[in-house]
Amino acid sequence: MSWTVMIVILVGAVLHASWNVLIKSSEDKILDTAVIHLFCSFIALPFFIAFGFPSVESWPYLFASCVIHIAYYFALAHAYHHGELGLTYPLMRGAAPLMVAVGSYIFVDDAAISLKGWFGVVFICIGVLVLGLSAGMLQHRRAILTALANAAIIALYTLFDSQGVRLSDHPSQYIAALFALDGWAFALWVFYIRGEKSIDYLKKRWKLAFGGAMASIGSYAIALWAMTVAPVASVAALRETSVLFATLLGAWFFKEKLTQRRMFAVLVIIAGAVMVRLA
Repeated sequence: MSWTVMIVILVGAVLHASWNVLIKSSEDKILDTAVIHLFCSFIALPFFIAFGFPSVESWPYLFASCVIHIAYYFALAHAYHHGELGLTYPLMRGAAPLMVAVGSYIFVDDAAISLKGWFGVVFICIGVLVLGLSAGMLQHRRAILTALANAAIIALYTLFDSQGVRLSDHPSQYIAALFALDGWAFALWVFYIRGEKSIDYLKKRWKLAFGGAMASIGSYAIALWAMTVAPVASVAALRETSVLFATLLGAWFFKEKLTQRRMFAVLVIIAGAVMVRLA
């Protein structure tokens, strides 16, 4: 992985942490998630029309990813409802690289991981465990279980999208198609549940939601592009350095406690991600 690709992925990590902070700050996290990703679809739609569909070989992965993302949005909102950003975000993003590494070893052609890479995976596991203990497993069990379940969902759509984007004629086609199709089903369902509240909420939050949508598109577009030029496990792991930015933002905006144990856990997760990247 070149330094250019590494820096671009780190920029994507900052963008990812940023739009997750927006959702955590929301009064209605499911509605905010729906609005942000509906904006993503509106923004991507003209690019989708201009670029056209990706190759037929990538369609099964594209449509499967759209379905998996619906589960991801629900789990994301519920995790933030039940737990602090500094706990749930690192658990979701820190556990996912382990699952991606194992999944890519089985399903992806470039999945060979060196001993150093597997040490990185172990570091990530240790960091996740310490992070869970940092807030108390029993007091926040629901948040932790939801976050870990979402980590599995993240790993699943990452594996599908990594294959889909590689099979497309060009990454821009797959990325535009994914975002153009992705947000509608979840948003319409949430709007139906929330009723008239959706309109009032949209009027109040649309500027922040638009910014969150831009950050979401930028973050994942960078990751998908990077997966066409670098190993999937390496990209997925390096992208999760976003846990550091999320932890710092959680302490800044939400006054979450930045304990020594939590910082140690985050640094261990980051060290593991870097080791996987360097493998």
